[in-house]
Amino acid sequence: MRKGARRSHRTLGAALVVALASAATACSGAGSDRSAPPSPVSGQQAPQQGPKQAAPKQGAAAPESQAQKAEKLRLRKAARALAAKKWGLAEPPLEAPAPPAVKPRITTRKGFETKSEGMPPVFTTVPTKEKIVFLTIDDGSEKDPELLRMMNELDVPYSAFLSDYVVSDDYAYFARMQKSRKGGVALHNHTLHHRYLPGLSYEQQKREICGMQDVIEKKYGKRPELFRPPYGNYNDDTLRVAKSCGIKAVPLWAAEAFPDHMEWREWDRDLHPGDIVLTHFRGEEDWKGSMADMVRRVMNVITAKGYAVAKLEDYV
Repeated sequence: MRKGARRSHRTLGAALVVALASAATACSGAGSDRSAPPSPVSGQQAPQQGPKQAAPKQGAAAPESQAQKAEKLRLRKAARALAAKKWGLAEPPLEAPAPPAVKPRITTRKGFETKSEGMPPVFTTVPTKEKIVFLTIDDGSEKDPELLRMMNELDVPYSAFLSDYVVSDDYAYFARMQKSRKGGVALHNHTLHHRYLPGLSYEQQKREICGMQDVIEKKYGKRPELFRPPYGNYNDDTLRVAKSCGIKAVPLWAAEAFPDHMEWREWDRDLHPGDIVLTHFRGEEDWKGSMADMVRRVMNVITAKGYAVAKLEDYV
């Protein structure tokens, strides 16, 4: 781990405790008079209270004021800045805008179509004008606890596309990942054995794709709706099989991140609004760095280009 990532957790931990305590005080409305007016004596009329307000539903929290929202945002940014310093990022990650009330309509990218109609769309970019990208991590070979801490402290969303042949030796790691940050980490389908799907029969592809649907539902409680074919390769059978077992969309990628460089799929070698960024669960045995090194690289590139990382499932 790099020197910047070896700093004591105590500094960040203390700051987060202070931040959370401040946010709790701001949201509690401490000091305000919440007492109800006294009940009238029997036979008397209650004093006028102005226009009658609808009583809040039992157990419902009062809506946040703009000042409370601003304070929460300030505290979140402060915590993220401390985390960025701890983990050796050049700058704190940018704050993503609120997700859309209605998800954008996604269609298959031109040139990525198959002969069947009504199939799950295959795409590399989500249609949006916001300067956001989406971080996705494939397979599950490296199970680095440092990654979970880093992404939680930086408050950066990401999505995992899992293959059973590499996650089956430690299902518990991905259960921890699923709950490791606020809002959760979604676990999606990357087949059982990471085989080249166009070389398989329909039934063999069904075993690979639908079999992984069953594994994720059994181990993690939810059947995925997103699927990424190994190597980004698929055919008409792939999409028909995927649709048959509950897949709604097939996100590929527009750029790929490594600890020491980026690889670009587009001709201009740049990021664009809504681009999907791919990386892998890998460690120093497989590439030139750790998962933390990869996150530093990709986040420095994304932030320097003026982009924030958003949650893929909020848009797809």
